[in-house]
Amino acid sequence: MKSGLPSIRTRVTRALLGWSVLWTLSVSLAVCLAVQQEIDELLDDTLLAAAQVLDASLPTPSETSAVAGTPKETNEATTPAPSGRFTWQVVEYSPSSGARILLASPLAPTHPLRTTPSTGFADVPAWRVFGTHLAGGTHLLYVAQSQDERREAKIEVALSAALATLAIALLAHLWLRARLRQELLPLEHLAERLARHDPLILGATLGAAERAELRPVHAAIDALTDRLARRLAHERAFTAHAAHSLRTPLAGIDAQLAVALRECPAQLQPRLQRVRSAAARLQRVVTALLTLFRSGVDLRRQPLDLASLVGRLPIEGLSITVEASQTLSADGDLLAAALLNLFDNALRNGASHVIVSTPASAALRVHDDGPGVSAARRSELQEAIAAQAYEGHTGLGLMLADLVARAHGGRLSLPEVDRGFAAELRLAQA
Repeated sequence: MKSGLPSIRTRVTRALLGWSVLWTLSVSLAVCLAVQQEIDELLDDTLLAAAQVLDASLPTPSETSAVAGTPKETNEATTPAPSGRFTWQVVEYSPSSGARILLASPLAPTHPLRTTPSTGFADVPAWRVFGTHLAGGTHLLYVAQSQDERREAKIEVALSAALATLAIALLAHLWLRARLRQELLPLEHLAERLARHDPLILGATLGAAERAELRPVHAAIDALTDRLARRLAHERAFTAHAAHSLRTPLAGIDAQLAVALRECPAQLQPRLQRVRSAAARLQRVVTALLTLFRSGVDLRRQPLDLASLVGRLPIEGLSITVEASQTLSADGDLLAAALLNLFDNALRNGASHVIVSTPASAALRVHDDGPGVSAARRSELQEAIAAQAYEGHTGLGLMLADLVARAHGGRLSLPEVDRGFAAELRLAQA
């Protein structure tokens, strides 16, 4: 079934097929040009050698004039220089004197090419020789080609073909990289869509695929997103309902404990006070859970009076100083939950005083006077927060503070301080 979308495989296959044909034609043309040059050179040398043989065998000018009555005109200025690549010899063999050169080309060796009469092709030092009998049978004509010339011709042809292939391969490499980059652009676009994709929104889709091969990927991601969004929605609804259901009885427990503290004997009050503190901490955990499942929804930003917000947070045993030099615009409920858990962390780690400040625009710092942590531990916590690898590395307080900061488009950082421990929520501007 045809999808109607362009296919990466089809487009690349067609492009490679066209380039293969172009490659073949280009290399063939380069080799043909190199071979043609060498063949022309060899044939020119052959013609020159043949002319030299004929020139030696034809009558001299004086003999020609005696026969024809007219002198043979020559133009030495247009006669090519003798070639050392081709040579020939007419050799006479006799039992008494052995091999003797009768005629030879200008640059022929001074010794016979073959010391014994031999016809056909043969290789002798520095020459490739062909011998044939002349009329009479005692004379042999040897035509030879330099072995250096033959090697040079082979090397030049091979080098020309290699250079042509290398040049075309380089062009093919550049073209193929550009082509593949173009064909892989839909994958980059898919990655960009995934970066903006929010699986928590029911009905969210990636949109139409740009290539036929990506259509199943889009469908699978959309199906997975739908299942994930539904499951998260169900879990969020259940957790929020459970947390809300716990707040009422916890508030009732706190109220009853307050009454019991007023009416009970003095020796029981410390124990009841510990029970009430535990109930208050449980209330803060419930608030944190509610906040945790609200951190992925739309914010309700508003200008906040930081001193008033902190004053409403029930933290016993911890003195808090607010130094608000900047106005914050944030979701009050989320920020209150984050502060409540950071205060609780400070109290449980031995702090007695906390300073809440706004060191910069859209930044909120909580600095306690507790024992703090080592530089290595602070670096480990910061790396875990940056990677959102909370489990096993951070507690609920830092995790919740980071989620609240991220919900506001920012991050949680742990600045280095001289004493105690500091956590800074950097919020994006509204």
